[in-house]
Amino acid sequence: MTRLELQASLALAAILALRMLGLFLILPVFALEAPRLPGGDNATLVGLALGAYGLVQALLQLPLGLASDRIGRKPVIVAGLLMFATGSLVAAIAQDVVGVLIGRAIQGAGAISAAVTALVADSTRESQRTKAMALVGISIGLGFAVSLVAAPWMHARIGLDGLFEFTGVLAIAAVAVTLWVVPPAAPVPAPRRTTRLTELLFDPALWRLNLGVFVLHAVQIAFFIVMPGWLVERAGVPLSGHGPLYLIAVAVSIALMVGPLGWGERRGQMRLVFASAVGLLLAVLLVLMAEPHGLVPLLGLMALYLTAFNVLEASLPSLVSRIAPADARGAALGIYNTVQSIGLFSGGALGGWVLSRYGAQAVLGVCAALVVVWLAAALSQRRWPVSRQAAVSSPATVPAPQDAPGRG
Repeated sequence: MTRLELQASLALAAILALRMLGLFLILPVFALEAPRLPGGDNATLVGLALGAYGLVQALLQLPLGLASDRIGRKPVIVAGLLMFATGSLVAAIAQDVVGVLIGRAIQGAGAISAAVTALVADSTRESQRTKAMALVGISIGLGFAVSLVAAPWMHARIGLDGLFEFTGVLAIAAVAVTLWVVPPAAPVPAPRRTTRLTELLFDPALWRLNLGVFVLHAVQIAFFIVMPGWLVERAGVPLSGHGPLYLIAVAVSIALMVGPLGWGERRGQMRLVFASAVGLLLAVLLVLMAEPHGLVPLLGLMALYLTAFNVLEASLPSLVSRIAPADARGAALGIYNTVQSIGLFSGGALGGWVLSRYGAQAVLGVCAALVVVWLAAALSQRRWPVSRQAAVSSPATVPAPQDAPGRG
């Protein structure tokens, strides 16, 4: 990567990490703190307060992605971060759960994921894009792991109001990074044609990738509905000791993901790497359905799960940005991030419902069935971007000229 590519990738990864850390810090403590607030004894309201963010974000990802194609990435990112900071302030001064719900909904209105990932794509060459997206995925994973460790400690010292105020400060810090650290993206050549939204919605290659991100994030939420309880029941680790385990699993997964991603890009074998990661995800779920006991097996399976998750989390937005037409990259990533948000909400709702009625094994079974559908769709995908480095060494793999503009 060039200096500017690395600077842009790290800065944009930091923006999403700061924002996602602000989001994740609330998750480990809100359910415990909510009963102290008026309305906190209403489980439906508490669930809505947690889920409102994802629902509003799902509604606005596409409009803001389209806006970033027209008025620029940075204005949309700055406006979204300011909206997130406003929602954090509203939640901080809320006197009941309904007030927190409103604040969380306003936070969700700052739906900048599509604009950020589109700017990552704009700022990097195609041959370096998966690395850049990997940095973004790694930053989000680390933010999640850090939040699990930091949230209980911070909550004990500054309370729930303080946590919301801190998330607002993180959003303002991300605005500063956007304005003064992220370098200007190279001008994108004028597109040969204007892509219609319906073309993106019904493009077979893109909808297969959108199916993938839906399954990946639905399974992620359902997975973490089951795993904390199993670490207590089957490994004997109290809840207070889960944070370091998550950090270990994330660190191992990052070490394991780097090699396959680099090899796949260098050799033009990303299709094999991608399908293998989906297969690994399925294998982990099937082994977990056997209900293993003990800390080492569960920690090992969690590390393998996160390895597959991180490879796919890095690959999917890169593939979308490379397959989508250049003039509609923000819109394509807006659709992608909308489906991602729906997957997060669906995984929590479906996972909780199945767990309450049929148990943890059934949750894993539903997850495995979703991954089987995704694996079949991924294996049937015909259009696949070829890395330019691989194309130089193997000219026969270069796409046909009519597919080149905006098609990877």
